[in-house]
Amino acid sequence: MTGPQLLPCETPDVKPPRGSKSKTHWVLPATILGSSLGFIDSSVVNVALPAIQGSFGSSLATMQWVVNGYMLMLASLILLGGSVGDRFGRRRIFIVGLMGFAVASMGCGLAPSAGWLIAMRLLQGASAAMLVPASLAIISAAFRGEARGRAIGTWAAAGALTMALGPPFGGWLVDTVGWRSIFFINPPIAAIALFFAWKLPSDYRSNGASDPLDLRGSMLVVLALGLLCYGLIASGGGNGLIGWLAIAAAIPVGVLFVVAEAHSVAPIMALSLFRDRDFAGANGITVLLYAALSAALFLLPFLLIEVHKYSATAAGAALLPFSLIMGIGSRWTGGLVERIGARIPLIIGPLATGLGFVILGLSGKYPGYWMGFLPGLIVVGLGMTLSIPPLTTTVFDSAPDEKSGTASGVNNAAARGGGLVAVAALGLAFGGSELSSMDANALTDAYRLIMFGAASLAALSAVIAALTIGKRSVVPAREPVPKRR
Repeated sequence: MTGPQLLPCETPDVKPPRGSKSKTHWVLPATILGSSLGFIDSSVVNVALPAIQGSFGSSLATMQWVVNGYMLMLASLILLGGSVGDRFGRRRIFIVGLMGFAVASMGCGLAPSAGWLIAMRLLQGASAAMLVPASLAIISAAFRGEARGRAIGTWAAAGALTMALGPPFGGWLVDTVGWRSIFFINPPIAAIALFFAWKLPSDYRSNGASDPLDLRGSMLVVLALGLLCYGLIASGGGNGLIGWLAIAAAIPVGVLFVVAEAHSVAPIMALSLFRDRDFAGANGITVLLYAALSAALFLLPFLLIEVHKYSATAAGAALLPFSLIMGIGSRWTGGLVERIGARIPLIIGPLATGLGFVILGLSGKYPGYWMGFLPGLIVVGLGMTLSIPPLTTTVFDSAPDEKSGTASGVNNAAARGGGLVAVAALGLAFGGSELSSMDANALTDAYRLIMFGAASLAALSAVIAALTIGKRSVVPAREPVPKRR
Protein backbone atom coordinates (compact mmCIF):
# COMPACT_ATOMS: atom_id res chain seq x y z
CA MET A 1 0.00 0.00 0.00
CA THR A 2 2.84 2.29 -0.75
CA GLY A 3 2.12 3.57 -4.20
CA PRO A 4 3.22 2.40 -7.61
CA GLN A 5 6.87 1.81 -8.33
CA LEU A 6 8.70 1.55 -11.62
CA LEU A 7 8.61 -1.97 -12.92
CA PRO A 8 10.75 -4.18 -15.16
CA CYS A 9 9.55 -2.68 -18.38
CA GLU A 10 11.51 0.42 -19.27
CA THR A 11 12.25 -0.08 -22.94
CA PRO A 12 14.00 2.84 -24.60
CA ASP A 13 15.00 0.58 -27.49
CA VAL A 14 11.41 -0.08 -28.51
CA LYS A 15 9.85 1.77 -31.40
CA PRO A 16 6.08 2.10 -31.61
CA PRO A 17 4.48 0.43 -34.62
CA ARG A 18 3.98 2.55 -37.71
CA GLY A 19 0.82 4.60 -37.67
CA SER A 20 0.41 4.32 -33.93
CA LYS A 21 0.79 7.99 -33.01
CA SER A 22 -2.86 8.71 -33.62
CA LYS A 23 -3.80 6.05 -31.08
CA THR A 24 -1.57 7.13 -28.20
CA HIS A 25 -4.39 9.12 -26.63
CA TRP A 26 -5.92 5.76 -25.62
CA VAL A 27 -2.75 4.67 -23.82
CA LEU A 28 -3.15 6.52 -20.51
CA PRO A 29 -6.86 5.76 -19.99
CA ALA A 30 -6.26 2.07 -20.65
CA THR A 31 -3.12 1.68 -18.56
CA ILE A 32 -4.29 3.81 -15.63
CA LEU A 33 -7.56 1.91 -15.35
CA GLY A 34 -5.87 -1.44 -15.79
CA SER A 35 -3.04 -0.97 -13.33
CA SER A 36 -5.37 0.66 -10.81
CA LEU A 37 -7.06 -2.71 -10.37
CA GLY A 38 -3.91 -4.12 -8.83
CA PHE A 39 -3.23 -1.02 -6.75
CA ILE A 40 -6.78 -0.81 -5.38
CA ASP A 41 -6.99 -4.50 -4.62
CA SER A 42 -3.80 -4.48 -2.58
CA SER A 43 -5.06 -1.63 -0.40
CA VAL A 44 -8.76 -2.47 0.01
CA VAL A 45 -8.76 -6.10 1.07
CA ASN A 46 -7.13 -5.48 4.49
CA VAL A 47 -10.08 -3.33 5.53
CA ALA A 48 -12.49 -6.12 4.55
CA LEU A 49 -10.64 -8.93 6.36
CA PRO A 50 -12.66 -8.78 9.61
CA ALA A 51 -15.91 -9.01 7.63
CA ILE A 52 -14.55 -11.88 5.50
CA GLN A 53 -13.43 -13.72 8.61
CA GLY A 54 -16.83 -13.30 10.22
CA SER A 55 -18.63 -14.43 7.06
CA PHE A 56 -16.74 -17.72 6.78
CA GLY A 57 -15.87 -18.22 10.46
CA SER A 58 -12.28 -18.56 9.32
CA SER A 59 -9.02 -18.77 11.20
CA LEU A 60 -6.19 -16.26 11.28
CA ALA A 61 -4.19 -18.55 8.98
CA THR A 62 -6.97 -18.41 6.40
CA MET A 63 -7.02 -14.63 6.46
CA GLN A 64 -3.25 -14.61 6.06
CA TRP A 65 -3.65 -16.69 2.91
CA VAL A 66 -6.36 -14.37 1.58
CA VAL A 67 -3.71 -11.63 1.59
CA ASN A 68 -0.69 -13.80 0.84
CA GLY A 69 -2.24 -15.77 -2.01
CA TYR A 70 -2.34 -12.55 -4.00
CA MET A 71 1.06 -11.34 -2.83
CA LEU A 72 2.74 -14.71 -3.44
CA MET A 73 1.85 -14.84 -7.11
CA LEU A 74 2.50 -11.14 -7.67
CA ALA A 75 5.90 -11.17 -5.95
CA SER A 76 6.97 -14.40 -7.66
CA LEU A 77 5.76 -13.73 -11.19
CA ILE A 78 6.12 -9.98 -11.67
CA LEU A 79 9.60 -10.39 -13.16
CA LEU A 80 8.37 -13.08 -15.54
CA GLY A 81 5.40 -10.86 -16.40
CA GLY A 82 7.69 -8.28 -17.95
CA SER A 83 9.50 -10.94 -20.00
CA VAL A 84 6.23 -12.45 -21.20
CA GLY A 85 5.15 -9.03 -22.43
CA ASP A 86 8.43 -8.64 -24.31
CA ARG A 87 7.98 -12.03 -25.93
CA PHE A 88 4.29 -12.05 -26.86
CA GLY A 89 3.49 -8.35 -27.02
CA ARG A 90 2.68 -5.91 -24.22
CA ARG A 91 -0.81 -5.04 -25.47
CA ARG A 92 -1.71 -8.71 -25.78
CA ILE A 93 -0.45 -9.58 -22.28
CA PHE A 94 -2.13 -6.47 -20.88
CA ILE A 95 -5.45 -7.68 -22.30
CA VAL A 96 -4.90 -11.21 -20.98
CA GLY A 97 -4.11 -9.77 -17.55
CA LEU A 98 -7.26 -7.64 -17.60
CA MET A 99 -9.46 -10.58 -18.50
CA GLY A 100 -7.81 -12.85 -15.93
CA PHE A 101 -8.17 -10.24 -13.20
CA ALA A 102 -11.85 -9.67 -14.03
CA VAL A 103 -12.63 -13.40 -13.98
CA ALA A 104 -10.71 -13.90 -10.73
CA SER A 105 -12.50 -10.94 -9.13
CA MET A 106 -15.88 -12.39 -10.00
CA GLY A 107 -14.70 -15.68 -8.50
CA CYS A 108 -13.69 -13.88 -5.31
CA GLY A 109 -17.03 -12.11 -5.04
CA LEU A 110 -18.97 -15.35 -5.59
CA ALA A 111 -16.69 -17.48 -3.40
CA PRO A 112 -18.75 -20.11 -1.52
CA SER A 113 -15.88 -20.88 0.84
CA ALA A 114 -12.63 -19.44 2.12
CA GLY A 115 -10.67 -22.02 0.14
CA TRP A 116 -12.32 -20.89 -3.08
CA LEU A 117 -11.58 -17.26 -2.20
CA ILE A 118 -7.90 -18.06 -1.69
CA ALA A 119 -7.73 -19.89 -5.03
CA MET A 120 -9.20 -16.87 -6.80
CA ARG A 121 -6.79 -14.58 -5.00
CA LEU A 122 -3.94 -16.66 -6.41
CA LEU A 123 -5.37 -16.13 -9.90
CA GLN A 124 -5.75 -12.41 -9.20
CA GLY A 125 -2.09 -12.17 -8.24
CA ALA A 126 -0.95 -14.04 -11.35
CA SER A 127 -3.06 -11.74 -13.52
CA ALA A 128 -1.71 -8.63 -11.81
CA ALA A 129 1.83 -9.89 -12.45
CA MET A 130 1.07 -9.59 -16.17
CA LEU A 131 -1.12 -6.52 -15.98
CA VAL A 132 0.99 -4.09 -13.95
CA PRO A 133 4.34 -4.50 -15.81
CA ALA A 134 2.59 -4.39 -19.19
CA SER A 135 0.87 -1.11 -18.35
CA LEU A 136 4.10 0.80 -17.81
CA ALA A 137 5.76 -0.99 -20.75
CA ILE A 138 3.02 0.26 -23.06
CA ILE A 139 3.50 3.83 -21.81
CA SER A 140 7.28 3.63 -22.21
CA ALA A 141 6.93 2.39 -25.78
CA ALA A 142 4.21 4.84 -26.80
CA PHE A 143 5.85 8.10 -25.67
CA ARG A 144 9.26 9.69 -26.10
CA GLY A 145 11.33 12.30 -24.27
CA GLU A 146 9.46 14.75 -22.05
CA ALA A 147 6.13 13.26 -23.12
CA ARG A 148 7.17 9.92 -21.66
CA GLY A 149 8.10 11.54 -18.35
CA ARG A 150 4.76 13.34 -18.16
CA ALA A 151 2.88 10.16 -19.05
CA ILE A 152 4.67 8.06 -16.43
CA GLY A 153 4.16 10.82 -13.87
CA THR A 154 0.44 10.88 -14.64
CA TRP A 155 0.29 7.08 -14.36
CA ALA A 156 2.12 7.10 -11.01
CA ALA A 157 -0.03 9.94 -9.61
CA ALA A 158 -3.22 8.13 -10.60
CA GLY A 159 -1.93 4.97 -8.93
CA ALA A 160 -1.14 6.86 -5.72
CA LEU A 161 -4.59 8.46 -5.76
CA THR A 162 -6.41 5.16 -6.21
CA MET A 163 -4.41 3.59 -3.39
CA ALA A 164 -5.21 6.53 -1.12
CA LEU A 165 -8.93 6.46 -1.84
CA GLY A 166 -9.18 2.66 -1.95
CA PRO A 167 -9.44 1.88 1.80
CA PRO A 168 -12.15 4.43 2.71
CA PHE A 169 -14.17 3.62 -0.41
CA GLY A 170 -13.73 -0.10 0.16
CA GLY A 171 -14.70 0.26 3.82
CA TRP A 172 -17.85 2.11 2.79
CA LEU A 173 -18.73 -0.72 0.40
CA VAL A 174 -18.16 -3.30 3.14
CA ASP A 175 -20.45 -1.40 5.52
CA THR A 176 -23.23 -0.63 3.04
CA VAL A 177 -23.21 -3.55 0.57
CA GLY A 178 -20.96 -6.25 2.00
CA TRP A 179 -17.40 -7.43 1.56
CA ARG A 180 -18.14 -9.21 -1.75
CA SER A 181 -18.80 -5.84 -3.38
CA ILE A 182 -15.11 -4.86 -3.20
CA PHE A 183 -14.45 -7.59 -5.76
CA PHE A 184 -17.52 -6.97 -7.90
CA ILE A 185 -16.39 -3.41 -8.70
CA ASN A 186 -13.34 -4.78 -10.54
CA PRO A 187 -15.02 -6.36 -13.61
CA PRO A 188 -16.71 -3.11 -14.78
CA ILE A 189 -13.41 -1.24 -14.45
CA ALA A 190 -11.66 -4.03 -16.34
CA ALA A 191 -14.31 -3.90 -19.06
CA ILE A 192 -13.76 -0.17 -19.63
CA ALA A 193 -10.00 -0.66 -19.65
CA LEU A 194 -10.43 -3.53 -22.11
CA PHE A 195 -12.45 -1.28 -24.42
CA PHE A 196 -9.60 1.24 -24.44
CA ALA A 197 -6.97 -1.49 -24.77
CA TRP A 198 -8.52 -2.78 -28.01
CA LYS A 199 -7.96 0.69 -29.47
CA LEU A 200 -4.24 0.68 -28.66
CA PRO A 201 -1.67 0.27 -31.48
CA SER A 202 -0.39 -3.15 -32.45
CA ASP A 203 1.70 -5.01 -29.90
CA TYR A 204 4.96 -3.45 -28.82
CA ARG A 205 7.87 -5.87 -28.65
CA SER A 206 11.38 -5.27 -27.36
CA ASN A 207 14.62 -6.13 -29.08
CA GLY A 208 15.07 -8.88 -26.48
CA ALA A 209 11.85 -10.67 -27.42
CA SER A 210 13.80 -13.67 -28.70
CA ASP A 211 15.37 -14.37 -25.28
CA PRO A 212 14.08 -17.58 -23.66
CA LEU A 213 11.63 -17.24 -20.79
CA ASP A 214 13.08 -18.21 -17.42
CA LEU A 215 10.27 -20.61 -16.53
CA ARG A 216 12.49 -22.75 -14.32
CA GLY A 217 13.51 -19.77 -12.20
CA SER A 218 9.90 -18.60 -11.96
CA MET A 219 8.65 -21.98 -10.78
CA LEU A 220 11.44 -22.27 -8.22
CA VAL A 221 10.78 -18.85 -6.71
CA VAL A 222 7.05 -19.60 -6.44
CA LEU A 223 7.84 -22.90 -4.72
CA ALA A 224 10.44 -21.40 -2.37
CA LEU A 225 8.24 -18.49 -1.27
CA GLY A 226 5.18 -20.74 -1.09
CA LEU A 227 6.93 -23.24 1.20
CA LEU A 228 8.31 -20.45 3.38
CA CYS A 229 4.90 -18.80 3.75
CA TYR A 230 3.16 -22.11 4.40
CA GLY A 231 5.73 -22.97 7.03
CA LEU A 232 5.45 -19.63 8.82
CA ILE A 233 1.66 -19.66 8.78
CA ALA A 234 1.53 -23.28 9.98
CA SER A 235 4.02 -22.54 12.78
CA GLY A 236 2.02 -19.51 13.85
CA GLY A 237 -1.13 -21.63 13.89
CA GLY A 238 0.35 -24.20 16.26
CA ASN A 239 1.51 -26.82 13.72
CA GLY A 240 5.17 -26.44 14.60
CA LEU A 241 6.52 -29.70 13.12
CA ILE A 242 4.83 -29.27 9.74
CA GLY A 243 5.74 -25.59 9.70
CA TRP A 244 9.42 -26.09 10.37
CA LEU A 245 9.60 -28.93 7.83
CA ALA A 246 8.16 -26.61 5.19
CA ILE A 247 10.59 -23.84 6.14
CA ALA A 248 13.48 -26.30 5.98
CA ALA A 249 12.33 -27.45 2.53
CA ALA A 250 12.22 -23.84 1.31
CA ILE A 251 15.96 -23.42 1.92
CA PRO A 252 17.28 -25.91 -0.69
CA VAL A 253 14.64 -24.73 -3.17
CA GLY A 254 15.90 -21.20 -2.69
CA VAL A 255 19.47 -22.38 -3.28
CA LEU A 256 18.33 -24.13 -6.48
CA PHE A 257 16.76 -20.85 -7.60
CA VAL A 258 20.04 -18.98 -7.12
CA VAL A 259 21.94 -21.70 -9.01
CA ALA A 260 19.36 -21.65 -11.82
CA GLU A 261 19.62 -17.87 -12.13
CA ALA A 262 23.41 -18.05 -12.24
CA HIS A 263 23.23 -20.38 -15.27
CA SER A 264 20.19 -18.93 -17.04
CA VAL A 265 20.63 -17.25 -20.42
CA ALA A 266 17.95 -14.67 -19.57
CA PRO A 267 17.43 -14.80 -15.77
CA ILE A 268 14.46 -13.08 -14.17
CA MET A 269 16.90 -11.96 -11.44
CA ALA A 270 20.34 -10.92 -12.66
CA LEU A 271 22.64 -11.90 -9.79
CA SER A 272 25.43 -9.70 -11.15
CA LEU A 273 23.46 -6.65 -9.99
CA PHE A 274 24.05 -7.63 -6.35
CA ARG A 275 27.79 -7.19 -6.73
CA ASP A 276 27.13 -3.48 -6.32
CA ARG A 277 26.96 -2.72 -2.59
CA ASP A 278 24.45 0.11 -3.04
CA PHE A 279 22.10 -2.13 -5.03
CA ALA A 280 22.33 -4.99 -2.54
CA GLY A 281 21.85 -2.62 0.38
CA ALA A 282 18.88 -0.85 -1.20
CA ASN A 283 17.09 -4.15 -1.76
CA GLY A 284 17.83 -5.29 1.79
CA ILE A 285 16.33 -2.04 3.07
CA THR A 286 13.31 -2.56 0.80
CA VAL A 287 12.63 -6.07 2.14
CA LEU A 288 12.75 -4.93 5.77
CA LEU A 289 10.76 -1.70 5.35
CA TYR A 290 7.98 -3.29 3.36
CA ALA A 291 7.87 -6.24 5.74
CA ALA A 292 7.37 -3.85 8.64
CA LEU A 293 4.74 -1.81 6.81
CA SER A 294 2.77 -4.83 5.54
CA ALA A 295 2.61 -6.43 8.98
CA ALA A 296 1.43 -3.19 10.56
CA LEU A 297 -1.23 -2.47 7.93
CA PHE A 298 -2.55 -6.05 8.10
CA LEU A 299 -3.29 -5.89 11.83
CA LEU A 300 -4.23 -2.23 12.30
CA PRO A 301 -7.73 -2.56 10.74
CA PHE A 302 -8.40 -5.61 12.93
CA LEU A 303 -7.60 -3.60 16.05
CA LEU A 304 -9.69 -0.62 14.97
CA ILE A 305 -12.71 -2.75 14.03
CA GLU A 306 -12.60 -5.61 16.55
CA VAL A 307 -11.30 -3.79 19.65
CA HIS A 308 -12.31 -0.16 19.21
CA LYS A 309 -15.48 -0.87 17.19
CA TYR A 310 -14.68 1.34 14.23
CA SER A 311 -16.81 0.76 11.17
CA ALA A 312 -15.03 -0.54 8.07
CA THR A 313 -15.50 2.91 6.53
CA ALA A 314 -13.86 4.61 9.50
CA ALA A 315 -11.02 2.08 9.57
CA GLY A 316 -10.37 2.71 5.87
CA ALA A 317 -10.52 6.46 6.32
CA ALA A 318 -8.06 6.19 9.20
CA LEU A 319 -5.36 5.21 6.70
CA LEU A 320 -6.04 8.15 4.39
CA PRO A 321 -3.57 10.63 5.99
CA PHE A 322 -0.76 8.08 5.63
CA SER A 323 -1.48 7.62 1.92
CA LEU A 324 -1.87 11.34 1.25
CA ILE A 325 1.41 12.18 2.97
CA MET A 326 3.23 9.68 0.79
CA GLY A 327 1.53 10.80 -2.39
CA ILE A 328 2.15 14.51 -1.81
CA GLY A 329 5.58 14.29 -0.21
CA SER A 330 7.35 11.89 -2.55
CA ARG A 331 7.91 14.54 -5.22
CA TRP A 332 9.61 16.85 -2.71
CA THR A 333 11.75 14.01 -1.36
CA GLY A 334 12.89 13.19 -4.89
CA GLY A 335 14.30 16.71 -5.19
CA LEU A 336 15.97 16.37 -1.79
CA VAL A 337 17.82 13.29 -2.99
CA GLU A 338 19.19 15.26 -5.91
CA ARG A 339 20.66 17.81 -3.50
CA ILE A 340 22.07 15.68 -0.67
CA GLY A 341 22.16 12.13 -2.04
CA ALA A 342 20.34 9.02 -0.82
CA ARG A 343 22.40 8.00 2.21
CA ILE A 344 21.07 10.49 4.78
CA PRO A 345 17.36 10.09 3.83
CA LEU A 346 17.79 6.30 3.89
CA ILE A 347 19.03 6.50 7.47
CA ILE A 348 16.65 9.16 8.79
CA GLY A 349 13.57 7.86 6.92
CA PRO A 350 13.57 4.32 8.34
CA LEU A 351 14.36 5.64 11.83
CA ALA A 352 11.35 7.96 11.60
CA THR A 353 9.24 5.08 10.31
CA GLY A 354 10.32 2.98 13.27
CA LEU A 355 9.41 5.78 15.66
CA GLY A 356 5.96 5.92 14.06
CA PHE A 357 5.47 2.20 14.66
CA VAL A 358 6.47 2.66 18.31
CA ILE A 359 3.87 5.44 18.67
CA LEU A 360 1.23 3.20 17.07
CA GLY A 361 2.17 0.36 19.40
CA LEU A 362 1.86 2.54 22.48
CA SER A 363 -1.51 3.95 21.37
CA GLY A 364 -3.19 0.58 20.83
CA LYS A 365 -5.31 0.77 23.99
CA TYR A 366 -6.63 4.27 23.27
CA PRO A 367 -9.74 4.37 21.05
CA GLY A 368 -9.42 8.04 20.14
CA TYR A 369 -8.15 8.53 16.60
CA TRP A 370 -6.88 12.10 16.63
CA MET A 371 -4.66 11.74 19.69
CA GLY A 372 -4.20 7.97 19.46
CA PHE A 373 -3.59 6.59 15.98
CA LEU A 374 -3.21 9.68 13.78
CA PRO A 375 0.17 10.84 15.21
CA GLY A 376 1.73 7.43 14.59
CA LEU A 377 0.34 7.20 11.07
CA ILE A 378 1.65 10.69 10.27
CA VAL A 379 5.15 9.82 11.48
CA VAL A 380 5.13 6.50 9.57
CA GLY A 381 3.95 8.34 6.45
CA LEU A 382 6.71 10.93 6.77
CA GLY A 383 9.33 8.25 7.34
CA MET A 384 8.26 6.19 4.33
CA THR A 385 8.08 9.34 2.22
CA LEU A 386 11.70 10.05 3.11
CA SER A 387 12.67 6.46 2.32
CA ILE A 388 11.02 5.38 -0.93
CA PRO A 389 12.34 7.95 -3.47
CA PRO A 390 15.96 7.44 -2.30
CA LEU A 391 15.49 3.69 -2.58
CA THR A 392 14.27 4.01 -6.16
CA THR A 393 17.08 6.42 -7.02
CA THR A 394 19.72 4.13 -5.53
CA VAL A 395 18.40 1.09 -7.37
CA PHE A 396 18.50 2.85 -10.73
CA ASP A 397 21.81 4.64 -10.19
CA SER A 398 23.59 1.48 -9.09
CA ALA A 399 22.52 -0.59 -12.11
CA PRO A 400 23.80 -0.35 -15.70
CA ASP A 401 21.42 1.43 -18.07
CA GLU A 402 20.69 -1.76 -19.99
CA LYS A 403 19.69 -3.46 -16.72
CA SER A 404 17.51 -0.65 -15.34
CA GLY A 405 14.26 -2.46 -16.04
CA THR A 406 15.50 -5.67 -14.43
CA ALA A 407 16.84 -3.73 -11.44
CA SER A 408 13.47 -2.05 -10.92
CA GLY A 409 11.74 -5.40 -11.19
CA VAL A 410 14.02 -6.94 -8.58
CA ASN A 411 13.26 -4.07 -6.22
CA ASN A 412 9.52 -4.46 -6.73
CA ALA A 413 9.79 -8.18 -6.08
CA ALA A 414 11.82 -7.44 -2.93
CA ALA A 415 9.10 -5.09 -1.66
CA ARG A 416 6.30 -7.56 -2.24
CA GLY A 417 8.34 -10.50 -1.02
CA GLY A 418 9.13 -8.72 2.23
CA GLY A 419 5.46 -8.00 2.81
CA LEU A 420 4.55 -11.58 1.93
CA VAL A 421 6.88 -13.12 4.51
CA ALA A 422 5.94 -10.61 7.21
CA VAL A 423 2.21 -11.29 6.91
CA ALA A 424 2.92 -15.03 6.93
CA ALA A 425 4.86 -14.68 10.18
CA LEU A 426 2.18 -12.68 12.02
CA GLY A 427 0.67 -15.76 13.64
CA LEU A 428 3.83 -16.25 15.68
CA ALA A 429 2.87 -13.16 17.68
CA PHE A 430 -0.46 -14.76 18.66
CA GLY A 431 1.02 -17.93 20.16
CA GLY A 432 -1.40 -20.15 18.26
CA SER A 433 -4.45 -18.22 19.44
CA GLU A 434 -7.18 -17.17 17.03
CA LEU A 435 -8.30 -13.61 16.41
CA SER A 436 -11.95 -14.64 16.76
CA SER A 437 -11.37 -16.09 20.24
CA MET A 438 -9.01 -13.45 21.62
CA ASP A 439 -10.29 -10.84 24.03
CA ALA A 440 -9.53 -7.17 23.50
CA ASN A 441 -6.55 -7.12 25.85
CA ALA A 442 -4.88 -10.12 24.20
CA LEU A 443 -5.38 -8.68 20.73
CA THR A 444 -4.03 -5.32 21.85
CA ASP A 445 -0.97 -7.01 23.34
CA ALA A 446 -0.33 -8.90 20.10
CA TYR A 447 -0.79 -5.67 18.16
CA ARG A 448 1.77 -3.91 20.35
CA LEU A 449 4.25 -6.75 19.89
CA ILE A 450 3.87 -6.61 16.11
CA MET A 451 4.26 -2.83 16.02
CA PHE A 452 7.42 -3.02 18.11
CA GLY A 453 8.67 -5.78 15.81
CA ALA A 454 7.96 -3.54 12.81
CA ALA A 455 9.89 -0.74 14.51
CA SER A 456 12.85 -3.09 14.97
CA LEU A 457 12.82 -4.01 11.28
CA ALA A 458 12.74 -0.33 10.32
CA ALA A 459 15.66 0.42 12.64
CA LEU A 460 17.61 -2.50 11.16
CA SER A 461 17.02 -1.12 7.67
CA ALA A 462 18.55 2.18 8.82
CA VAL A 463 21.62 0.25 10.03
CA ILE A 464 21.90 -1.47 6.65
CA ALA A 465 21.70 1.92 4.95
CA ALA A 466 24.51 3.26 7.11
CA LEU A 467 26.69 0.23 6.29
CA THR A 468 26.01 -0.15 2.57
CA ILE A 469 24.77 3.03 0.91
CA GLY A 470 27.48 5.36 -0.35
CA LYS A 471 27.60 8.98 0.71
CA ARG A 472 25.95 9.87 -2.57
CA SER A 473 23.94 7.81 -5.03
CA VAL A 474 25.78 8.44 -8.28
CA VAL A 475 25.73 6.93 -11.72
CA PRO A 476 28.29 4.08 -11.85
CA ALA A 477 31.71 4.90 -13.17
CA ARG A 478 31.16 3.24 -16.52
CA GLU A 479 29.96 6.67 -17.68
CA PRO A 480 31.27 10.17 -17.00
CA VAL A 481 29.93 11.13 -13.59
CA PRO A 482 28.32 14.58 -13.50
CA LYS A 483 29.42 16.73 -10.61
CA ARG A 484 26.79 17.47 -8.01
CA ARG A 485 26.42 20.95 -6.67
